[in-house]
Amino acid sequence: MPELPEVETVRRGLAPVFEGATFTRVDQRRADLRLPFPQDFAKRLIGRRVLKLRRRAKYLIAELDDGEALVMHLGMSGSFRIDKGASLANTHIAKGQNPAHDHVVFHFDNGASVTYNDPRRFGCMLLLHSNEIEKHPLFEGLGIEPLGNEMNAQKLADELHGRKTSLKAALLDQGNIAGLGNIYVCEALHRAGLSPFRAAGSVVDVSGKPMPTLERLARAIKDVLREAIEAGGSSLRDHRQTDGSLGYFQHNFRVYDREGEPCPTKDCKGVVARKMQNGRSTFYCPVCQK
Repeated sequence: MPELPEVETVRRGLAPVFEGATFTRVDQRRADLRLPFPQDFAKRLIGRRVLKLRRRAKYLIAELDDGEALVMHLGMSGSFRIDKGASLANTHIAKGQNPAHDHVVFHFDNGASVTYNDPRRFGCMLLLHSNEIEKHPLFEGLGIEPLGNEMNAQKLADELHGRKTSLKAALLDQGNIAGLGNIYVCEALHRAGLSPFRAAGSVVDVSGKPMPTLERLARAIKDVLREAIEAGGSSLRDHRQTDGSLGYFQHNFRVYDREGEPCPTKDCKGVVARKMQNGRSTFYCPVCQK
C-alpha cells in the first residue's frame, strides 16, 4: 500500500492540474470501489472548481468551491495518470495500468484529464462537506501529521509516555502519527539507532520529557519522509508517479527489504535481519539498534 511519501508525491503531481480547474465531465465506470461511490457522484462534481488539493494522512482532499471536498484514497494498487490534452503526446500508460482498470476519468476546463486506475479496487472516493471531514469515521482519531510543525520530540513523548507496547507498533498507530507506514518506520528507527522491539515508553523519562534517543527519532522520521518525497516515493509493487514513472527511494533503503545484507551504519559489523512483528515484516540491525 502506498505510504505517506507516495501519496504526497501523487498530490504534488496532481496539484497543477486540479487546483484552479473546473470539472467539465466525470466518467464513472462502475458503482463502487472499496466503498460505493456517493450518490450522484459525477453530477455533483461537474461545474465545481478545485480550490486546493491537500493531503491528510494517506488521503488526497480536493477542496471545492461549493464547500464540499472530493476525498480520494489509493488503496493498495490505485494510481492516477494525467493527459494534458491532444496537443501533447499521448499519455504514458505505465506497466500494470491496464485501461480495463480505469474506473474514473476527470475532465477539466484546462484541457487536461486525470484517470484513476485501480486493479484491486481497494481505493475509495467520497464527497464530504469540508468542515465535517475530521469528524468522519475515516478521519476521526487520526494523529498528528509527521511533517507538520506539531510533530516534535515532546509531542512524541506525550504519546509514548508509559506505553509498554513496542516502539514500532506505537509509531504505526495512526492515532499517534497519521500516515506513517511500515517502510518508513523501519528506516527511521534504523537511522535513530533504536530497536523496533523496545518498549515505546523507554524513550521518555519519568517526568514525561523526551530522551536524546527520542530527539534523534523525531528528526529521523522527518528526514526519511522528506528524502523519500524528493525521490518520488518508493516503487516496490504498484506505486507510480502521475507521469507513469517510478519513484526511486527504494534504492536508498538502509534496512527495509535488505535482509542478509551488511548494516550500512559506519563501523557496524551487523547484518540486516527480518522478523515478523504484529503481522508485518520488520527489518532492522540487531547490533546497532538498541
